[in-house]
Amino acid sequence: MRLTELLSKYISRLVIWRARNISHRNFLLVLAIVVGLFSGLAGVVLKNSIHFVHNFLTEGFDLTNWNYMYLLYPMAGIFITLLFVKYIVKDDISHGVTRILYAISKKDSNLKSHNSFTSVVASTFTIGFGGSVGAEAPIVLTGAGIGSSLGRLFHMNYKTITLLIGCGAAGAIAGIFKAPMAGLMFTLEVLMLDLTMASIVPLLLAAVVAASVAYFFLGEGAEFTFILESPFELSNLPFYIILGLLGGVVAVYMTRGTLFLEQKMALIKNPFSRWAFGGIVLSILIFIFPPLYGEGYDTITAMLSDNSDAIVENSLFYSLRESSMAILIFLALIVIFKVVATTFTNASGGVGGIFAPTLFMGGITGYFLAVLLNNYFYTDLPVSHFTLVGMAALMSGVMHAPLTAIFLIAEITNGYALFIPLITVSTLSYLTNRYFEPHTIYTKRLARRGELITHHKDKAVLTLMRLNKVIETDFLSVHPEDTLGDLVKTIAKARRNLFPVVDKENNLLGIVILDDIREIMFNNDLYTTTRVKHLMTIPPAFIEKGENMDNVMKKFEDTGAWNLPVVEDGKYQGFVSKSKIFSVYRRVLIHFSQD
Repeated sequence: MRLTELLSKYISRLVIWRARNISHRNFLLVLAIVVGLFSGLAGVVLKNSIHFVHNFLTEGFDLTNWNYMYLLYPMAGIFITLLFVKYIVKDDISHGVTRILYAISKKDSNLKSHNSFTSVVASTFTIGFGGSVGAEAPIVLTGAGIGSSLGRLFHMNYKTITLLIGCGAAGAIAGIFKAPMAGLMFTLEVLMLDLTMASIVPLLLAAVVAASVAYFFLGEGAEFTFILESPFELSNLPFYIILGLLGGVVAVYMTRGTLFLEQKMALIKNPFSRWAFGGIVLSILIFIFPPLYGEGYDTITAMLSDNSDAIVENSLFYSLRESSMAILIFLALIVIFKVVATTFTNASGGVGGIFAPTLFMGGITGYFLAVLLNNYFYTDLPVSHFTLVGMAALMSGVMHAPLTAIFLIAEITNGYALFIPLITVSTLSYLTNRYFEPHTIYTKRLARRGELITHHKDKAVLTLMRLNKVIETDFLSVHPEDTLGDLVKTIAKARRNLFPVVDKENNLLGIVILDDIREIMFNNDLYTTTRVKHLMTIPPAFIEKGENMDNVMKKFEDTGAWNLPVVEDGKYQGFVSKSKIFSVYRRVLIHFSQD
C-alpha cells in the first residue's frame, strides 16, 4: 500500500473517531490551537529567513557612500521568485489577502494546499534581496492556507473552514508583531468575519498561541518595540488632528497610486519583460533612496529614536544630514516613491504585501510632520509619538482597519498611553480615506466584480450564492419557424408556462409566454399560418452565465420580471426565477447565520 493511501486510511479513521468522541465545538478549539501553533512557527521561519538573507547580502556596506549592489540585489531576488512561482508553484500567489477574500466568497474557503508554504519561500527571496514590500500578507496567506487545509482534512463545513482561515490570519499577525489583539482585530476588520462568541474564542486562542510561539523563539522584542517614556499631552491634540487628516490624504494617494500602477504594469503581458522594466525602475529607486530597500523597519527604528543620520545612510543625502530641510525633502520623496517601489516589486514578479509599506509610509508621514513643526513652527512635539501614531493613521486609512491600527501600536508600545491620539488619528484618517475610497486595496478588485464578502448580511449571502445553483433548465424550447400547431403540441407536453425560442445554433431569440397566447391557442384556423416568430417577445433583460448574484437581483428589481433567461455568448442556458432565488437565499442565510 502506497504512503498516500495509508495516510488517507488513517485520516479517515481519525475523522470517524473524532465525530464519535469529540464534539464539534471542542474539536474546533483544538484545531484553532494547532492553526495558531503552525502560523506562529511559519512567521518565525519567514522572519528569520528574511533577516538572514538581508544581513548576509548587506554585511559590510559603507554607510557613507552609495552601494552599487542596490542595483543588482532587488532584480536578482524578484527574478528568483519569478522562476519559483512560474515553474515550480505554477499558480498566482501574489496579493495574499485579496486571494483569501476571494476564496471565502467564491471558492467555499478552499485555498490550495501549497499556500501553506509557497508564500514563505517566495517572499524570502523577494524581501531578503531588497524588494520593497512586507512579509505580513504572505504569512497571512500561509496561516490562512494552514487553516483551510486542516479544515478540509477533517471534512469541516464552509463556516468552520472560514473560521479556521481567520484563525490562521489572526495567528500570523499576532506572531509577527507579538500582538494578539491586533491579530484578532485584523481578522474581523480586513477579512470581515462576523464577531460571535462561537468565533471569538477560537480566534483568540490562535492569536495567543502564535504570539507565544513568537516570544519563545524570537524573544520579547518585536520588529520595532518601543517603550513610551513621556505621556500624551493634551496640548498636542490639534497637531494629532492635523496628522489624522494628512494620513487620510496620503492613504488615498497610496490606494489610488498602487491600483493605477498595477493596471499600467498589467499592460506588459510578457512576465520577463515586466520583470526587466519593473526591476530596473525599482533598483534605481532603491539605489537613490536606500530606505526603500526591504521592509523598511530599520528606518522606522531610526525615526523612533530620532536618528536622522541612520535614515540617510548610503544615500547622496548623507552629506546633507545636518540640514533639516534636506531631511524633510528626502522623507517627502520617499513617501512619493514608496508606492512606486512597492507596486513595481509585486508587479515585476515579486511576492509581498502592503502591510509593512503602509506602516513605513505612516511612520515617515508622522515623523515628517513632527520635524517640520519642531524646526519651523517652534513646537516641541515628541517625534517618536508622531511616528507611531502616523503608522496607525496610514493603516487605518489604507486598510480601513482603525481597531487593528489602534491595538497594534498600543501592543507594540507595551501600553495604552497613546490611546487618545491613536483613536483620534485613526478615526480621522479612516473617515478621510473612506470619503474618497469606499473599498480598501485588498477589496477593491473584488468589489468591482461583486465577489466580496462584507459585514452587510444580505450582500454577503448574495455573494455566497452561485448562479449555476439557481438556473432551471426544464423549459421546452421552440424554434421561430414552428407553427402555432407545433407550439400547442409542445405546450401539451410541458410543465412550465414559458418557452424559449432558439435557432439551430441554440441562440436565444425570444420567449413565448403561455398567458400571451391563450386566446388564440385553440383557434385551429391559425395552426398552420401563424409562426412562433410572430408570437414571441423579447425578454426585458438577459442574465450572462458568469454574472454575480448582486447584479442578477438588480435586474429583477429594475424589470419587475419573475423569470429571466440565462445566456452564454448569446446561447440559451436556462432561466432563473425569483422563487428559486428566494428559496436558495433562505437556505444560505440560515447556514450563514448559524453560530
